[in-house]
Amino acid sequence: MPAPVAFRRALRHGGAMTSDRSVCDLTTTELARAIARRELSSRETVETHLARIASLDSQLVAFVTVDADGARRAAQICDAASEPLGPLHGVPIGIKDLTDTGGLKTTYGSMLFRDHVPAEDDLVVARLRRAGAIILGKTNTPEFGFGAVCTNRLCGPTRNPYDSALTSGGSSGGSAVAVAAGMVPVAHGTDFGGSVRTPASFCDVASIRPTPGRIPSPRRPLGWDMLATHGFLARGVDDLALALSVCEGSDVRDPVSIGLGSDDWSNVGRPRIAVTPDFGVAPVARDVRARFTTACEALARVADAVPSSPDCGGAVETFRVLRAAHIANSYGELLRTRRAELTPTVIWNIEAGTKLSAQDYLNAERRRTAIYRSFRELFTRADFLIAPAASVFPWPNDISDVTAIDGATLSTPIDYLAVTFIVSLVGFPVLTVPVRREPNELPFGIQVVAPPGGESRLFAFGRVIENELGFSHRRPPF
Repeated sequence: MPAPVAFRRALRHGGAMTSDRSVCDLTTTELARAIARRELSSRETVETHLARIASLDSQLVAFVTVDADGARRAAQICDAASEPLGPLHGVPIGIKDLTDTGGLKTTYGSMLFRDHVPAEDDLVVARLRRAGAIILGKTNTPEFGFGAVCTNRLCGPTRNPYDSALTSGGSSGGSAVAVAAGMVPVAHGTDFGGSVRTPASFCDVASIRPTPGRIPSPRRPLGWDMLATHGFLARGVDDLALALSVCEGSDVRDPVSIGLGSDDWSNVGRPRIAVTPDFGVAPVARDVRARFTTACEALARVADAVPSSPDCGGAVETFRVLRAAHIANSYGELLRTRRAELTPTVIWNIEAGTKLSAQDYLNAERRRTAIYRSFRELFTRADFLIAPAASVFPWPNDISDVTAIDGATLSTPIDYLAVTFIVSLVGFPVLTVPVRREPNELPFGIQVVAPPGGESRLFAFGRVIENELGFSHRRPPF
């Protein structure tokens, strides 16, 4: 069903386009506004995005499950409502397949759960539905989120929309591709060591990993765990802010969310930025460093550089220990009882934690505390910390892991994520935005880090660099 003529004219982008193509290019905020004003119906919007999925997903494999019938029913409810149901009224969204959706298959990327249908939504999903969002389906992820390439025994690999031979990144690769390709305007993701940031960098989209607890996780078995968070991927900063706004807010069942405040940032001048290509310890490829330098030169137009960096000595080893301990605690029973059904990557991840002692864990927590305090001290002199959002560029899908960078062998398969997992370690919020690039260059993004509770300052600065420097999404070539 075509959009109204007047609205279709308003959607033109670079000359005449079909209404279907234009609707899929709209941002979340534009779609929400148009649907609320009844310039578009929710049903039109859903059908157009379902058609985009049908056209592209056999090639890109962004979705594990598409719930076309459920999305159509939800769209009918939205269109029948006398007023908008919420800020995301009628807007399509994808949910990463690690997160429960009541009545909709959730596999966690694993054959063990290939027929699993949760009884109820995770809280983040419930809040999105309450805001009027319409779930089109579940986006692909490696098994339990463990893997550098977004693939599993159910489907995949999820292919990079800028070069289908290359990876989309793990573990929110399905969400990143769905957004980049216009299958949905915004998608949910999760981030442990970089799982929304690396795919965002690889797929030329923006992402937010908020302060742990900003989006509560009341079902998390380890209530005080701050390594993993929910997050979002979108084609622009305003969309991330909108998605986060409907999901944030404390929940008494999540102790990390209690009392989490917001940063009242009133800087109206040029912000001060600290810049690091590697936190002093992360392996980062030479070609990434070169692109990062170019990005920092552009940032100098809108910000003043502060020669400073946190002390991250021991951060790589610290994250390895904490991550391994948490994974062994969460999945150790599966290793004991169903080892033959697990992928080698999952087995390696679980076994890495079975050899640790309590002393190993507490020593890692002690070092983590010191690194956190070094970050805190840095932000007495800087408003933001800027770093690459990935240590390498996308590699071929048939190579499962990054084992070396610039010829130097990595000690473990997760070390290539050090440039992102160091930020996870200390629990600071981080915005990822794509930088300007030449037509022949692969996508690349930067991390913009703020102190805990600093999401509003991240979005404010993100809008500046998006609008003034052109650090923004560029549509794939199809």
